[in-house]
Amino acid sequence: MTEAHPRLTSLAHGGGCGCKLAPSVLQQLLAEQAEPSPFRQLLVGTETGDDAAVWQIDDATCVITTTDFFMPMVDGPYDFGRIAAANALSDVYAMGGRPIMALAIVGMPIEKLPTHTVQEILKGGCDICATAGIPIAGGHSIDSPEPIYGLAVTGICRPEAIRRNSGARPGDALILTKGLGVGIYSAAIKKQALSPSGYKEMIASTTLLNRIGAELAEDASVHAITDVTGFGLLGHALEMARGSACELVIHNRELPVFAQASSLAQQGFVTGASRRNWASYGDAVRLPKGMPEWRRDLLADPQTSGGLLIACDPGRATALVERVVASGYPSTRMIGCVKAGRPVIAIKD
Repeated sequence: MTEAHPRLTSLAHGGGCGCKLAPSVLQQLLAEQAEPSPFRQLLVGTETGDDAAVWQIDDATCVITTTDFFMPMVDGPYDFGRIAAANALSDVYAMGGRPIMALAIVGMPIEKLPTHTVQEILKGGCDICATAGIPIAGGHSIDSPEPIYGLAVTGICRPEAIRRNSGARPGDALILTKGLGVGIYSAAIKKQALSPSGYKEMIASTTLLNRIGAELAEDASVHAITDVTGFGLLGHALEMARGSACELVIHNRELPVFAQASSLAQQGFVTGASRRNWASYGDAVRLPKGMPEWRRDLLADPQTSGGLLIACDPGRATALVERVVASGYPSTRMIGCVKAGRPVIAIKD
C-alpha cells in the first residue's frame, strides 16, 4: 500500500481478540462491581464469565445480548469486517441461541484511511450478517486513533436451550470445533511472514460461523458450551472448570492446530496477549514435564472467532464429533474429559 494508505495492522497496537484485557486485569476491574442479583429474569450475567447475557422474557423466550469489537488483525479491510462480525455472532451461538439482529460499532482514524477502506470493512460485516440471516439494523461510529470494528448482537432462544460455560459434569467428554493458532498467524501477518496458504486457512476458520452451537444446544447430552477467543484455549477452559467446579483434562496430542502454527510459534511469532494470558492463569494449569514454551504459548494463544469448546455425555461424544464435522467443521476433535476435583486444567501428553 502507499504511504497515504497504510496497512491496517500498522495502525493498531494489537489486533483481534488479542486486544482483550488479560483475565487477571479484568477480574480486578470487575471486583468492585455490584452483583446483578436483584433481577430475577437475568439468567446469565457476569457471575461465571460467560459468553453473553441472557434475560428471560417469558416461559418460552429468552433474549441473548452481547458485544464484541477489536482492532485489525489482518490488512484486508473486507476480511477484517468479516472476522469481526463472525466473532461477535459467536457469543450468541455459544449460548445456544440464534442471532436476530446486530448493531455496528465503528471507530476509524478518518484522516488516515480512505473512504473505500472503511466501506469495505462495513461490507465485510454486512456480508457475514447476511450469511447468518440477520440485518445490521443500526450502530454508532466515532473518529478514533486506531481502527475499531465490531457488533452488538441480539439473539433469542428457549430457556431450556441455554448452554452456559458452567454446566460441565464429571465424566463428560470435551470437544473442540476449530484449530488453534489464530494469534500466531496474526503475529506473522504483522511481520508479513504468513504464507498465502496460511492466510487462506486462517480466513476460512475465522469467518466460519459457529452456528452449530444453536443446533447442539437442542441436544440434552450437551451440557456446556463456550467459545474459545481472547483468553486462549486454556483461559476459556479454566472458566468452564471454575464455573462447573470440576477439573478439565486436555490431551495435548489430540488438539487441532493450524498447519503452520507450531513452526511459526517455534520461530517466535507469538503475541504479547499469549504471554499475558499465561501470567494471569498459569498457576491453575498443570503442564506435562518438559513441554516447550512455544507449545504453552500455543495453548494460551488468543483466538479470534475461534471454535466452540463443548462438554457432553461421553457416550454421545463420537456421534457429536461426526455430526459437527459433517456440518462443515472439519477440524473438530475430542480433546479431553471432565473430572471431579479442584477447578484446574491438566494437560496430558
